[in-house]
Amino acid sequence: MSLKRKATKSLVWTFTQQFGNQLIGFVVSLVLARLLLPEDFGLIGMIAVVVAIGNALLDGGLTKSLIRDKDCDEEDYSTVFYFHLTSSLIIYFLVFVSAPFIADFYEKPILVNIIRVYSLSLIITSFSAVQVARLTKIMDFKTQALIAIPAALVGGGVGVLLAYRGYGVWSLVWSSILTSTINSIQVWIYSGWSPDFIFSKAKFKKHFNYGYKLTLSDLLNRVFNNLFLIVIGKYFSAAHVGFYTRAEGMKQLPVNNISSALNKVSFPLLVSIKDDEVRLKRVYKKLMLMVVFVITPILIILATLAEPTFRFLFKEKWLPAVPYFQILCVTGLLFPLHSYNLTILNIKGRSDLFLKLEAIKKLIIIIVIVLAIPFGILALLYGQVIVSLLAFFINARYTKKFINYSGWQQIKDVFPILITAALSGGIVFVLDQFVLINQLDIIRIVLGGIAGSAVYLSFAFIFRFDSLFELYKLILKK
Repeated sequence: MSLKRKATKSLVWTFTQQFGNQLIGFVVSLVLARLLLPEDFGLIGMIAVVVAIGNALLDGGLTKSLIRDKDCDEEDYSTVFYFHLTSSLIIYFLVFVSAPFIADFYEKPILVNIIRVYSLSLIITSFSAVQVARLTKIMDFKTQALIAIPAALVGGGVGVLLAYRGYGVWSLVWSSILTSTINSIQVWIYSGWSPDFIFSKAKFKKHFNYGYKLTLSDLLNRVFNNLFLIVIGKYFSAAHVGFYTRAEGMKQLPVNNISSALNKVSFPLLVSIKDDEVRLKRVYKKLMLMVVFVITPILIILATLAEPTFRFLFKEKWLPAVPYFQILCVTGLLFPLHSYNLTILNIKGRSDLFLKLEAIKKLIIIIVIVLAIPFGILALLYGQVIVSLLAFFINARYTKKFINYSGWQQIKDVFPILITAALSGGIVFVLDQFVLINQLDIIRIVLGGIAGSAVYLSFAFIFRFDSLFELYKLILKK
């Protein structure tokens, strides 16, 4: 099978998994948002950093090293498996002991038991991390999709049932645990691999030397990605955290569906051509522009129609999240650029530079947060936009070095897409505010979305955007 055909097949199944999971997750979240209070989601948001740190320590560099290494054998996989499992037990013990201190920090005693139960997912997922890495390495995304969707469906369904019966925040906790459990069980059944009783110090050293820098980078990234949640939870209320997580979740819906799906395929794909710099740059640019082409109009149109969308989907109680969402959409526009620039460092094996860049960006985040706190939550969110802009140019520095594709060249390439999407958003705004303002929310959403999409695609066709025709061939042609 050719590389292009293999990539296309992988994309189809990755999108199936992403869209299936996101669709189920969105429907479940929609129902739960109507049944639960913003404070319930806020409590889960407060402990997000704990789970994020655990996942970073478990899922960081060693599995990426397995995917990147062309010569993995049974010793490699089994060694990393046992390291993951042992690490998960140690990390869970530390989380268990730390739970009262975290609850005291937020002044929320209920968090002690929530943390201790919710964090069990760290042990559960450690059982399947290596199997998933093997499936990703061979680009078997069909199996991953057929595993993930039933797990999300059952776990989400149980969460809704528990919420309906009045379990409150615990419906979110048990839904997460059940989803992780079903997913791990299926991975063991369908992946076709289980570990041997082997642990090689040499193999561990090889993967650890590559992976620990990525793990530290991922750890820094996840802590600081959740730093805004920590600050909001400490200085404001659980409800504010709930509004923030709802806005972030809505922003991540298109980002996760599209960008994450393509990134999952693009990493092993780009690894396979990492030594051909001309081809690497061409494929890199094509993938990045394709993601930007799809994500940009969706985020801009959603931001324009945020008020009727939030009221229709989640009811009036969630309207305070609207301005949060509109600001966060700007950071969502930059996400594909961040992701692909950092991917270059990964595939080139420069985890040392990856860690260096992450440390610089985190210093910027601390400075921005300290300056923004006195001015309230919206200032913190605008601070995220500033951080994201600065981080893009920092990330792009080494992309120029390795494949001669600078940040300014990337901006130049995506600029026509941004302008076209902004124009489409402006037309949607005028239509919504001056024509549809007195209509039902669903009418405003549907007509505004159709109008914005039609304008965007029309301009893309008129100006012959390459990404439009690449997507056409990907979706409609075999």
